[in-house]
Amino acid sequence: MKCDKCNREAVIFQKYSSAHLCKDHFIEDVERKIKRDIRKYRMVEKGDTIAIALSGGKDSSALLYILHKLFNNRQDIHLVAISIDEGIHGYRDKTLKRARALTEKLEVPHVIKSFEDAFGDSLDDLLTGGKACSVCGVLRKNLLNKTARENCATKLGLGHNLDDETQTILMNYLRADIDRMMRMIPNNRQTGLVPRIKPLRSIPEKEIALYTYLHDSPLDVDRCPYAPDALRNDVRSLLNDYETAHPGTKYALLKGFEKIIESLKQTHTITPVKKCTECGEPSGRSNICKTCQLLKKPSN
Repeated sequence: MKCDKCNREAVIFQKYSSAHLCKDHFIEDVERKIKRDIRKYRMVEKGDTIAIALSGGKDSSALLYILHKLFNNRQDIHLVAISIDEGIHGYRDKTLKRARALTEKLEVPHVIKSFEDAFGDSLDDLLTGGKACSVCGVLRKNLLNKTARENCATKLGLGHNLDDETQTILMNYLRADIDRMMRMIPNNRQTGLVPRIKPLRSIPEKEIALYTYLHDSPLDVDRCPYAPDALRNDVRSLLNDYETAHPGTKYALLKGFEKIIESLKQTHTITPVKKCTECGEPSGRSNICKTCQLLKKPSN
């Protein structure tokens, strides 16, 4: 098939847009959407230090590459990569190796923090019960926020793509969790939390994979051994089935969410983030944060 814009060989057919795009026009399309969202939601502002949560997977690697490409020549914008070593045997060591290689290539400062150093145990050792993704998610968020703050970051960049974003939106709908919906507002600011930005939120996961491949970066083929425990797998399958049958479903869900949020802003106030009485870090609705609750040793 030929590119609709230049008649060169197409590398992708976007079912949701009915467009055939060659390598150059596909890359241009991806970067245009990212730059649009950055401007629309003021994700990057003058004087920002942006910490990128870098796992070494395709999404976070693409995010670091793109932000470096866009802002490397800006003297007032600084990037730092933060990797979290959860201590997943036979998995995280491979992704951290890719993360190190990328930061060395781009000459971006790279900070690595481990669960073992921060919490006294690796994820493998902590999982005596409960869902792996729930435990990992709580501890990762805590350590990412703390490390970003320690590195004077004004923004924390997450490699969440369109698939991730729409899965989370649907899960919050199903739970009727208005507070979590409100907290998904781009560049949302809450006391104690480094504002999160998601520049890849409008890019489908498959397009991130293709973008990474076209830039000769190694694709992340390793799967976290705990991933099958994730509850969002059911939602992922449901959305993928709908997207196959009705191309554009994920974009429609994202746009619908943005319209709903504009209305919610007029009627709903986000529950203020509390300060954990045990560690002083931000806590959601409880006086004791989820990290301290998870790490609390049972009494004998």
